[in-house]
Amino acid sequence: QVLLVESGGGLVQAGGSLRLSCAASGRSFNSYAMGWFRQAPGKEREFVAAVNWSGGRTYYADSVKGRCTISRDNAKNTVYLLMNSLKPEDTAVYYCAAGRYLGSEYQLISNNQYDYWGQGTQVTVSS
Repeated sequence: QVLLVESGGGLVQAGGSLRLSCAASGRSFNSYAMGWFRQAPGKEREFVAAVNWSGGRTYYADSVKGRCTISRDNAKNTVYLLMNSLKPEDTAVYYCAAGRYLGSEYQLISNNQYDYWGQGTQVTVSS
């Protein structure tokens, strides 16, 4: 069992930055790939970014590529999402997810491959 708790969301003006954190409890954090997904009102949950178990491979949605950086600290059981140059269309609830032994790009970017999810943190970008 893995418990995920997100933090760092909030209200920010367009062009600003936020760093989201996701703290994981439970064993073997470094055997889990970690992903960030988001869901805006009236829309389906979509992939944002993912990192493999070691941090050596990262993937990003085209909509955030160049503006976001995902990273992980396995010693702290924490994954981060740094978001720069935020836009109003980035407004959503952001969810952290953990998937054990996910290896391929397809697995890391697909929300149905993850085993555990956090409760989400709201990010609101004003224009």
